[in-house]
This record gives sequence, C-alpha cells and structure tokens, in this order.
Amino acid sequence: MNLRDADTGKILWQLNEDLSVPEIEHEARVPKRVLKCRAVSREINFSSVEPMEKFRLEQKILFKGRCLEEWFFEFGFVIPNSTNTWQSLIEAAPESQMMPANVLK
Repeated sequence: MNLRDADTGKILWQLNEDLSVPEIEHEARVPKRVLKCRAVSREINFSSVEPMEKFRLEQKILFKGRCLEEWFFEFGFVIPNSTNTWQSLIEAAPESQMMPANVLK
C-alpha cells in the first residue's frame, strides 16, 4: 500500500506489510506532510483465491484515540484467483477545516 501526492505522483508513505489476516485491525502512521497535499492517491495491491461479492475498505483517521474522520470505499466484486491494484483519490477538505500539522505531536 502507498500514499502519493496526487499532483506530483511522489510517494509520501509506503507499507509492505502482509495485511491478509482479516481478524486483525491494521494501523498505519503517515507523515504530517500528507496534510499539505491538495489530494492524496492511495494504492492497494491485493490478491484473492476466492471470489468476493462486496469487497470494501474502511479507513478511520484517529488523533489521540478519537476518530476524526471515517471513510468507506467500495471495490465491489473481486474475481477469484486474481491479483488487483486499487487506486483511490482522497481530496483534502478546505484549508479552514484542516488540522494544522504543528498540532500533531
């Protein structure tokens, strides 16, 4: 999985961890500079032996244990025995609604 600045294509963060165990909640800590991007592109690579009817991703943004944002992304049907790349564009809220990076410590 990686996050890129959608304008420049530069990788801001990358994770090569195996995320295939569904019973485990996975945590990612991304750099503050993500907050300065107008939009971020998230790319996930995954494989499935079995078909999946309604594959989806839930993403929560936590700060000091409190959920600030929660998003749900729908991929839909996953073909059995396939390897897939899923790219999503996440646009920033207006600057007046953004948390300043210097608050994150």
